[in-house]
Amino acid sequence: MSPATKAQLQIHFCVLLWGFTAILGKLITLGALGLVWWRMLIVVAALALLPRAWHGLRMLTPRLLAAYAGVGVLVALHWLTFYGSIKLANASVGATCIALATPFTAMVEPKLAGRRFSLRELLLGVAVLPGVALVVGGVPAAMRSGIAIGALSALFVALFGSLNKRLVEHADPLAVTGLELGAGVAALTILAPTLPYLFPALAGDPFTLPGPRDAGLLLVLALACTLLPFTLALVALRHMSAFAAQLVTNLEPVYAIVLAALLLGEQHELTPTFYCGAAIILGAVFVHPLLQRPQRIAHPEVLGTSEVHRAD
Repeated sequence: MSPATKAQLQIHFCVLLWGFTAILGKLITLGALGLVWWRMLIVVAALALLPRAWHGLRMLTPRLLAAYAGVGVLVALHWLTFYGSIKLANASVGATCIALATPFTAMVEPKLAGRRFSLRELLLGVAVLPGVALVVGGVPAAMRSGIAIGALSALFVALFGSLNKRLVEHADPLAVTGLELGAGVAALTILAPTLPYLFPALAGDPFTLPGPRDAGLLLVLALACTLLPFTLALVALRHMSAFAAQLVTNLEPVYAIVLAALLLGEQHELTPTFYCGAAIILGAVFVHPLLQRPQRIAHPEVLGTSEVHRAD
């Protein structure tokens, strides 16, 4: 098997594992806050065992430490709202909403990452609006708050993804991931007492020990669906372009919707209108990398902090 073929298979396996994050988020009985707090803490603890991560932290200036910590707060808010969307609606809705990160990024990345504005990308963002309207009309009224929270989660993806792209050249990616997730744990700990007043649906006690079933699912979520694909993607992306990687990672919401139907029976909760809207949104997401010029990925490791692992 050639290195390129092996890399393609590895990326597909990674995306399949990432697709399970929405399913596990639905199965874990903890609230969104507790789920995210424990997931991030487990990943940080695992990264703390790597000497390379500690060495990279010692090399950072105070300014960069503060910058990456700020991005980590956005990462935490993304995961909190992502799993909040799943709890308020279901895994299919949460996965579809997160695909909105692509048009959001088209709007915010030029400003935050200092690159040229692209009218073509903005038009792709506008193209998803009919899909969003169909998605909203294709779910029960009780789930529509989950759509709003899911759209907010996609905005957080666009914000922290663009900032990471701007800062990625300045530090070791493993150290950055550990620092960002560690800052996210701290931010959620501070935010926990205020959430009942700000967003009651996302509130909860992060310090409650999960039961045996939830603990097992959290370990799978943190280790098998975060660190394992993180490591495999790092190896695979040395042998493929950003174009090829992005095209495969765009399958993540598709995998999540299919898995939700097979494992959770969510197809009975949604109407054909929802799937038409989801097809429009995902179509725009797929078209996006087709319009980009293929390029190599300088630091693929930083992709590990996102549910949608953008490679461009």
